Amino acid sequence: MTILLSTLNARYAHASLGLRYLLANMGDLQADTRLQEFVIGTRTTDIVEKLLAQRPRLIGFGVYIWNVEETAKVVAMLKRVAPEIVIVLGGPEVSHESTEQTIVQQADYLVTGWGDVTFPQLCRAIINGPKPIMKIHAGMQPPLADIALPYALYTDEDIAHRTLYVEASRGCPFKCEFCLSALDKTAWPFELDGFLAQLETLHARGARLFKFVDRTFNLNIKSSLKIMQFFLDKLAADPDDPVFAHFEVVPDHLPDALKDGIKQFPPGTLQFEIGIQSFNPAVQALVSRKQNNEKAAENIRWLCEHSHAHLHVDLIAGLPGEDVESFARGFDRLVALKPHEIQFGILKRLRGTPIIRHTEPYGLIFDSHPPYTILATDRIDFATMQRLVRFARYWDLIANSGRFAHTLPLILGGTPFARFMALSDWIYAKTDATHRIALERLAALVAEWLATQGADAAAVTALLAGDYAGQAHKAHIKPKTAAAVKAEPALPQRQARHLAA
Repeated sequence: MTILLSTLNARYAHASLGLRYLLANMGDLQADTRLQEFVIGTRTTDIVEKLLAQRPRLIGFGVYIWNVEETAKVVAMLKRVAPEIVIVLGGPEVSHESTEQTIVQQADYLVTGWGDVTFPQLCRAIINGPKPIMKIHAGMQPPLADIALPYALYTDEDIAHRTLYVEASRGCPFKCEFCLSALDKTAWPFELDGFLAQLETLHARGARLFKFVDRTFNLNIKSSLKIMQFFLDKLAADPDDPVFAHFEVVPDHLPDALKDGIKQFPPGTLQFEIGIQSFNPAVQALVSRKQNNEKAAENIRWLCEHSHAHLHVDLIAGLPGEDVESFARGFDRLVALKPHEIQFGILKRLRGTPIIRHTEPYGLIFDSHPPYTILATDRIDFATMQRLVRFARYWDLIANSGRFAHTLPLILGGTPFARFMALSDWIYAKTDATHRIALERLAALVAEWLATQGADAAAVTALLAGDYAGQAHKAHIKPKTAAAVKAEPALPQRQARHLAA
């Protein structure tokens, strides 16, 4: 063993696509390269022990906003107990503002940006000489045709128990300043027939859950239709063996040809992630987001009314130039469109993104620690921002979870944002908690709050009984072991709850 590729994933069900790309492109070094993934929350000593057990000469770490702090501890410990091992970093979190980061200072080398070609080249130089003098190596962006696809490296266990990440393209033509894709010049497509052949092989091996990481799946409609037809063919061949596909789509670009394809998907097989982020045209212009709000709303309404796609629609609180009242109007507008989930996000300052240019004129204050969440702006003070953070958490527990589908309309009434903010403030005052609230207690809290709003007790009981009947027994089940979790398929459980509702 010479080279280890490692990262800390957010969950076991997440399989690192980036590391598999590196392994696929190692060339003559591939036989001496291994992949070893961990999950955040694992003890640093356990990670280091397992890494050292492989007797590596070089370890490459994929570093992301969700794992940088824990990865830094791993790197620091490795440098104390095994300083002879060469540490190479890569990934979006360390590709920008690199020199000020402690983890970069502790490592031996850093590859910024694309690593498919540059990382193997660096490994050859480290192992065979001459030893590189420079610590930081800018990743070379090759033609996509020159990049070996990684999908054969998904193991049978990955296929059986994890969501498989795939990409038909890289990059994004849009310049939204809160997103790292703002740094891309455009979107680059992989050769489609070759990509679909890889999906065919994965499907033949038993893969049924595919999550596309493309930033703009519906940018090229001809390609989108061909990919969707791949899944429709699988569904038609065996309706009792469904395939699930997740795509991120541009909300204001849904031509009739794409609608015709979307309508053919049966329930429980298709999910769209749709970024609205803000309905305020002035805020959109400020962060360089081009979006036809009327067309976007029309398309979301059409998807809700004429398709079986599960819709996960994003809004971001804390954008420069947006106050609570503006955000509330956008939230209420989105609720009226009735998507299955509204992802209430709080702005984060991703390293390298242009959003930083608004810091002084709009009083943006970000947490200095990952994930660099916005703490206050000139329009939203710290205390109010914390109320929004709690709103987002409770919204996920109550609305997005699908567990209160019948009760939610009563909670929201005619003023969804104001009503749910009142519920959020009330729950926090009662519990002083946003996590580890048992489902049984949460249902009781919802019922108690509705009573304070004058709701009929019998009606509330009936609504909650309908929502809660299939969930109550789960509150008494002991937590699952890691082995039990790994033994279960990575089913889209939340989507299933919305479907059942």
